[in-house]
Amino acid sequence: MALEDFAAEMDRCSSCSYCKWIPFDQIKSWRFAKNCPSIAYYNFNSYSARGRYLVARSLHNEQSDYNNDTVRRVVYTCLTCGSCDVSCKVCRYNLEPLEMVRELKFSSVEDGQRLDEHLAIIESLRREGNTMGAARNGRGAWADGLNVKHLPAEKAEVLFHAGCRISYDLELQKNARAAAKILLDAGVDLGIMGDHEMCCGGRIYNMGYREEFDRLAQANITTWAKAGVKTVVASCSDGYHAFKRLYPKLGSEVEVLHTVEYLDRLIKAGKLKFRNEVPLTVTYHDPCHLGRQGEPFIPWDGVEKKIKSQIVAYEPKKPRYNGAWGIYDPPRDILKSIPGVELVEMERIREYSWCCGAGGGVREAYPEFSNWTANERITEAKATGAEALVTACPWCERNFLDAGGMKILDIIELVQQAL
Repeated sequence: MALEDFAAEMDRCSSCSYCKWIPFDQIKSWRFAKNCPSIAYYNFNSYSARGRYLVARSLHNEQSDYNNDTVRRVVYTCLTCGSCDVSCKVCRYNLEPLEMVRELKFSSVEDGQRLDEHLAIIESLRREGNTMGAARNGRGAWADGLNVKHLPAEKAEVLFHAGCRISYDLELQKNARAAAKILLDAGVDLGIMGDHEMCCGGRIYNMGYREEFDRLAQANITTWAKAGVKTVVASCSDGYHAFKRLYPKLGSEVEVLHTVEYLDRLIKAGKLKFRNEVPLTVTYHDPCHLGRQGEPFIPWDGVEKKIKSQIVAYEPKKPRYNGAWGIYDPPRDILKSIPGVELVEMERIREYSWCCGAGGGVREAYPEFSNWTANERITEAKATGAEALVTACPWCERNFLDAGGMKILDIIELVQQAL
């Protein structure tokens, strides 16, 4: 697609401002009623989905230029969390604000308006296959000593994809190791790519680097096919979203699960039994790319027909992604099954969850905004009275840890303590 493919949408947006709030029937207090971090932080309409539609139309009509500091900031401060998309679809069925903003980023990159912080990531990917600026050798060091198979030299039914952040973050590596050990102890035929593992590409896709993503994704799909991979288990929500929603568009047919889904299956099948009590009151943060963007990809090859004014119809019926079918229950079911753990919920949860602030290239290019976003979520978590904020994504965990002010845990840590 191209920006011009969203021209009709640019006119259909009615400036209702639903994109700035969680749906009104979900609001429990005005303190935690907003949904879009960028409009909440910058406090100017251009930083909302509606504002970005206006910017897109201005660029499409050649009334503005991509080579403009303000335009670049408006485009690249979008976290691509998708919260605006969910709220928009409460009252509208024919707008795709998240896809439009992604296309805005793609167009900006293609026009040459690239941020230095993002270019450093792209260079690291080209050179070492990761987003962390780290050497390729040593990516699999977190698994040293584990009796895990190494693909493609060996064959395994399940591929565990650790991801860039958890593979190189010394503070978080223990979580990848714990997840792999739990799966192995449960009898799962598990393999890893180790130093051969490549980035999923999800983060650069949401930064606007479509061609780089396609190259990376095709390389991973080819590698999996040669290794006979049937199931991929991702520890990272970025990887989960990329493998589940984006890779199928390029021909991938492997089963994709997040670690919490696989663990939930094992618990319910009686293959994991908790023996220890973990006395802790926790609240759970839904990662954007595991939650509202974790819905499965549904192919659609139809046409849009204008009926009257802004009323359109789709033939055949077009799949509607509204965030409701993401991965919400498995992590909560796991927490509720751990003896001693009490789960208390924040006001904005499931598809209405507030973003951690790490996505879309914002953590790298706009660290103050990213940190503010994380602090907002921690403030909301503290308001529940919880002792710890639990999540299932290393990028969320890292951003919360950097913000500080509360105990942050990966859900795998609680599972490990309870076994």
